Amino acid sequence: MAGAAASVREVPDCRPGMLPLDELLAAGQPAVLRGVARDWDLVRAGQRGMDAAMDVLRGAWNGQPVTYSYGGPEIAGRPFYNDDFTALNIEVRRGALDEVLDAIAAHADDPRPPTWYLASLLVDTRLPGLRAQNDLDLATHGIHAPPSIWIGNRVTASCHYDAQNNIACCAVGRRRFTLFPPDQIGNLYPGPLEPTPGGQAVSVVDFDAPDFERYPRFREALAAGQSAVLEPGDAIFIPSLWWHHVQGLEPFNVLVNYWWSSVPAHIPAPVLALQHALWTIRDRPEREKQAWRQVFDYYVFGRGERAGEHLPTAARKVLGPVDDALARQIRAMLIGKLNR
Repeated sequence: MAGAAASVREVPDCRPGMLPLDELLAAGQPAVLRGVARDWDLVRAGQRGMDAAMDVLRGAWNGQPVTYSYGGPEIAGRPFYNDDFTALNIEVRRGALDEVLDAIAAHADDPRPPTWYLASLLVDTRLPGLRAQNDLDLATHGIHAPPSIWIGNRVTASCHYDAQNNIACCAVGRRRFTLFPPDQIGNLYPGPLEPTPGGQAVSVVDFDAPDFERYPRFREALAAGQSAVLEPGDAIFIPSLWWHHVQGLEPFNVLVNYWWSSVPAHIPAPVLALQHALWTIRDRPEREKQAWRQVFDYYVFGRGERAGEHLPTAARKVLGPVDDALARQIRAMLIGKLNR
């Protein structure tokens, strides 16, 4: 694939109980946490072989069906779009976890196998026994972040961003991460907001064979990018809104990740505001758009207290700090106005 210019900085010899989370959040930069999950049973099993790792997963599975993506050999492990970006090149299926694992194993030696990809499955809902010996236990750091698991063969998760902070642990197989700061969004050529291969807009550039004539600004993105290859037991911290392209490098790959937000749960995802702004602001005359930019800078992107600091506290309402009770009032107001 096209290479990024720099390596992701590394934090050596990490341990789950000694994660430098405050430092990572304050820096706002990706970091590889070498060896943080080295003692997980799943990691050790994977080092013995694919069958041993699959046995750990089978033993933790509660028998409930799972949802996964399937694509034929022609998609080359890249869940993506059809030629006109109106539909995805994969189909979503529902079945037994052991059937997915059996299919991956049966095609492990194929040079161009079909794609099986079980993505973002909450561990506690389908593999409740897994966390006992395979967990970073972020609760000890005061963080509520239920782990999700990702299981597949040589799958590429096209470059995308997540709204939350993320620690992704490479449990089985190796993975290559290529990351870009949020200001590179225009150089990454995001695709449709819906449908999407994984819930977020993805870059439409093929990182393995970039078409620089069609996507010339991608060269600028690469110059700003960072890359790292994670071995089993390694993890990577990805700050919120950093774009990341993830490639599974082995015939069988398992990743466990933890998402969490730095804001209270009563503050919803900003992507909802983005959708509303596309609807209400984008297509207005340019003069109006620039005026609305000033309004948003004043109320939203400036100092949080600026818009209400000249008002008595009782009069500030939404111009002051938003707590759970006020969040419920705002939600009810918006629903009422949108339903008119």
